[in-house]
Amino acid sequence: MEEGEKSPLLVQDPGCQEGPLTSSRPGPVPQEEQVWRAGPGGGPASSLPLGISCLKCLTFLLNFLFSLLGLLALAIGLWGLAVKGSLGSVWGAALPEDPILGLVLGGLAVSAVSLAGCLGALCESAFLLRCFSGGLVAFLLLEAVVGALLVALWGPLQDGLEHTLRAAITHYQDDPGLRFLIDQIQLGLQCCGASSYRDWTRNLYFNCSSPGVQACSLPASCCVHPGEDGASVNDQCGSGALRLDEDAARRVVHLEGCGPPLQRWLRRNVRAAGAYAIVVVAVQGVELLLANQLVRALAVRQGEVDSPRAAGTVALSTRASHSVKRPLPNWPSADSPGGPPGKVSYAIPDALASSTGCASGPPGPPFP
Repeated sequence: MEEGEKSPLLVQDPGCQEGPLTSSRPGPVPQEEQVWRAGPGGGPASSLPLGISCLKCLTFLLNFLFSLLGLLALAIGLWGLAVKGSLGSVWGAALPEDPILGLVLGGLAVSAVSLAGCLGALCESAFLLRCFSGGLVAFLLLEAVVGALLVALWGPLQDGLEHTLRAAITHYQDDPGLRFLIDQIQLGLQCCGASSYRDWTRNLYFNCSSPGVQACSLPASCCVHPGEDGASVNDQCGSGALRLDEDAARRVVHLEGCGPPLQRWLRRNVRAAGAYAIVVVAVQGVELLLANQLVRALAVRQGEVDSPRAAGTVALSTRASHSVKRPLPNWPSADSPGGPPGKVSYAIPDALASSTGCASGPPGPPFP
């Protein structure tokens, strides 16, 4: 072929020029191409609807609040164990039989479950949200069991309250936590002992037969005026109170036991405690529903992202199959009856012309 001549195989139509392969469909970019172009690294880049985004933020805020409460309970429990000296016995030994240990374990469990809910909502992780839902279900079951036991044993608990107080008085010096609890009850209710102030004779240190300095005395929490000028507590205000008669002792210590006042206090506050428990259970139920709704929304979005990806893969494979499996045109040979001997006429077949978008025309001039 001489220089300057153009091959008749190339497109001769001036409106059909060579260029990069582009989509022949006018209009906006297809949805699957938008999905793959938007996502970094070839991943999807779709967002949650506005309503689901609000549920996500609400789930995060509620769990963040509960995680702070759980961490606060954990810190208070650890501080209590450290003050009482029970924290050092935990390592390398059996767990101490301490009520504060329940506060530590409860705070740890609440903070762990709430943290899983926070991270699950923030990172849109269905696995963490399912773990959070499982923890909430376990908490709800445990609360239901505890509530049922309290309702069933409420009468026996009230009947055995004075017996429990007498047992606590006997072990007053043995446990710092128990001593703190009894002192707070006697100071708050302005009472002394279980049924009367004479119950302190059951304690070996306060009994009049004790050789110690606390013999025939009472704790400072039993005194009518335990503080000196409203400042610090006078530990010796109940000294020798058990030797006095009731009239003289009345001016120094409280004579009424803590059993009846404690029962009246429990009856007054049982409704408030029940209302608080119902509110907590309701909030936990709302959190469970929000977590389930968020998991469903994430599953729906994942399905919407996977469908354009599969459609794009099928379209690309279809185009590749059409381009590979297209039959080659049957070009006339030099000896064919379609042209003079020694001359070859070349024309673009209709199939090839339609695939390239160019209109078929008369065959080009033969080569000399």
